[in-house]
Amino acid sequence: MTPNAYEEGWSNLSNGDLLKAAENKGYQILVTTDQNLRYQQNLSDRQITIIVLLSTSCPKIRTQVGKICSIINTTEFGDYQEISII
Repeated sequence: MTPNAYEEGWSNLSNGDLLKAAENKGYQILVTTDQNLRYQQNLSDRQITIIVLLSTSCPKIRTQVGKICSIINTTEFGDYQEISII
């Protein structure tokens, strides 16, 4: 299982610092529910793919794991994707 921000010791990092830490550690994809990330950060020079889940509901997200994995598998380096969760 891939560690989360808390497990990496990054729970107190701001978005910009979190993205930088993930990139520096070699992560290729960041999955988040922060829908404001693209408005708060300049994402054009990032070296990480960002997947934003448009829900914070774990039960709803769990029902969409196949869809989420499919989108992750088709993203390209540095993409930004928002995934609608019904």
